[in-house]
Amino acid sequence: MNQITVILTASWLAGVAAFVGGAAARIEDSAETKAKREFVHGVVAFGGGILVAAVAFALLPQGMAVLSPLSLALLFCGGGLIFCAIDATLSRSGGPKAQFMAMLMDFVPEAISLGAVFQHNHRLGILLAAFIGAQNLPEGFNAFREMRTSGAKARTALSAILAASLLGPIAAGAGYLFLEDHMKLTAGIMAFSAGGILYLIFQDIAPQAKMRRHWLPPLGAVLGFVVGMLGKMWLG
Repeated sequence: MNQITVILTASWLAGVAAFVGGAAARIEDSAETKAKREFVHGVVAFGGGILVAAVAFALLPQGMAVLSPLSLALLFCGGGLIFCAIDATLSRSGGPKAQFMAMLMDFVPEAISLGAVFQHNHRLGILLAAFIGAQNLPEGFNAFREMRTSGAKARTALSAILAASLLGPIAAGAGYLFLEDHMKLTAGIMAFSAGGILYLIFQDIAPQAKMRRHWLPPLGAVLGFVVGMLGKMWLG
């Protein structure tokens, strides 16, 4: 199997993890008990924790290494502002928003990075694909439930998540073919996405993790961050 085939396959499998998470949410159809609500809030928190880890360990380090402080700050804040505007627009239209947007904002720049680094470090590329898949699994679960809550049909929600998985090979292929020698551009994309993700975490995702008189669900954020932190350690 040649290198580009490995890249496309690894990035697609990382994206399919989101569909698996969405399918798990679709199959899970038990009654809305207190225990189930606590579990779902914990999954939301877990996904949020992984996203925080992605911002801290996957998206920003490259920008901090190669961009000037002013460029990094402008791109990061620009991402927050743009996705604030998108979030407000989607909220007014009643469409699905935070979890699905965060999944895409996390997945696409990391897939670009996967493709960009693969030629230099094959092992790093494979481990990054595994890291992305670990993030996408709870994000797909949460995104499906969010879209269903907003009124989307189950088939429509799963189709959207499955279609999003195809962005992985496209982004990774673009990173491999065009961005290998453009690390500043790659870092800028990642910093912009990090700002948007951080906005979504505090605006939409973290508030969904809290339950009155229940203290365990937010621990999911701690577990999610641990997953991201260990992923960073494995990546070196």
